[in-house]
Amino acid sequence: MSRAHEVPEGQLLFIQDREELYIRVHNGFRRILLEERISIPGSGLDNEVYERSSSIHYSHGGTASSGSHRPFQPHLPVHARPEYNAYSTAKPWRGDESVVDPHHLPEQPAVHPPRQGAQQESLDHFFPNNRQTETAPLAVHTHHDFQPALHLIALNTPQSGSMRGIRGADFQCFQQARQVGLSGTFRAFLSSRLQDLYSIVRRADRSTVPIVNLRDEVLFNNWENLFSGSEAPFRTGVRILSFDGRDVLRDSAWPQKYMWHGSDSKGRRLTESYCETWRTDDTVVTGQASSLASGKLLEQKSNSCRNAFIVLCIENSFMTSSKK
Repeated sequence: MSRAHEVPEGQLLFIQDREELYIRVHNGFRRILLEERISIPGSGLDNEVYERSSSIHYSHGGTASSGSHRPFQPHLPVHARPEYNAYSTAKPWRGDESVVDPHHLPEQPAVHPPRQGAQQESLDHFFPNNRQTETAPLAVHTHHDFQPALHLIALNTPQSGSMRGIRGADFQCFQQARQVGLSGTFRAFLSSRLQDLYSIVRRADRSTVPIVNLRDEVLFNNWENLFSGSEAPFRTGVRILSFDGRDVLRDSAWPQKYMWHGSDSKGRRLTESYCETWRTDDTVVTGQASSLASGKLLEQKSNSCRNAFIVLCIENSFMTSSKK
């Protein structure tokens, strides 16, 4: 951050790849929450997972270089479900803590207007903690039947209570869903400082849309079934799968068959038991979790945040072509 002072206070910065807006303030940057996106009909991009060259636009004072004009060669798989539109009106991760949390941006290098003619810094340099390693694309998830469904899928690795807050957990869900061609909006199955677990799914889809795993095997008849107070027992014999297709109850990558949720049996946040808003792995701090070996998602057990447990991601809305 040695040159961050070169960006004048009041300067707006727009991250084109992630469609995010920031403002330079005293001693740092603050993220500006944007309203729901309104799609432009006929754009031809609604069903694609695509990538644009990284770009930071300044509202005044300095010009941003355009970067390379090479055509982008897509390397991420596209969701192959017929008529199941890759349409999302939500941000890749929740911004519910951005207003009140002073640590709203990850640690990052200095951000300043690029030199004239210089290649603009990549988004990975701007958000170093979100940098992805080059790996072979995962298998594309294919939803064969046109049936409404919300997917409940585990992250590919266990997580301690320190997940960089709810935004960090949400981003992992977003990132891993895209890698297998799922283009819906996925959010961490966790209560947070300003949001209860039960409220994550869109109200219109809570009572009518089944909850399924990666292979479209039904786990619950609908979202509301999870929060009846019975600790959310899932169907016997149905697997809980990770984004890379492994059964978390049988795979050795998850030695502890517990799952973080930070909620009571009704899906309400437990402020004394969610690892300080999922920001610490301190041994003496606790988070609410459930033993999946019990066959329940919302079993009420308090565990040390030092443990590395399963984290689930839930698709928060089902969007049809008629709703675009």
